[in-house]
Amino acid sequence: MKTSDKLMQIILVDDDTDDRLLFEEAFNELDSGENLTIFKDGREILDYLYTTTEIPDIVFLDLNMPILGGIDILREIRKDEKYQKLSVVIYSTSSAEKDIEDSLIAGANIYVKKPNDFETLKETLRKVIKMNWQFQSAELNRETFVFVI
Repeated sequence: MKTSDKLMQIILVDDDTDDRLLFEEAFNELDSGENLTIFKDGREILDYLYTTTEIPDIVFLDLNMPILGGIDILREIRKDEKYQKLSVVIYSTSSAEKDIEDSLIAGANIYVKKPNDFETLKETLRKVIKMNWQFQSAELNRETFVFVI
């Protein structure tokens, strides 16, 4: 999706204010030059996607949010043919097998457990942003689905 003259459009959807601020701070410290847009709930991201003509490059979805959780949002996104190739990261504190399996079945590209420290978060973001998404999507299986640093 990325071309040399186009900045990547990255979206974070997370209902937790502290997690949003930490993610944004880590992202900004990467100084990647990519664009980050942040939404605080599922309704906001779906409203945005339904009204924009631009397709983001990567969407990070928090798994556990009120009203519309990450899986619910993911299912809605995948219903739209326009977003079939959109790279979606489930970004969660959960490491429960059911959550991982549900995310894989719903069509997420990778599952990232929220790191416990700032430096690991930065390294995780750096690697996810630089990931070869075409390869990642083509080789989906349980071992490659869960992203580990």
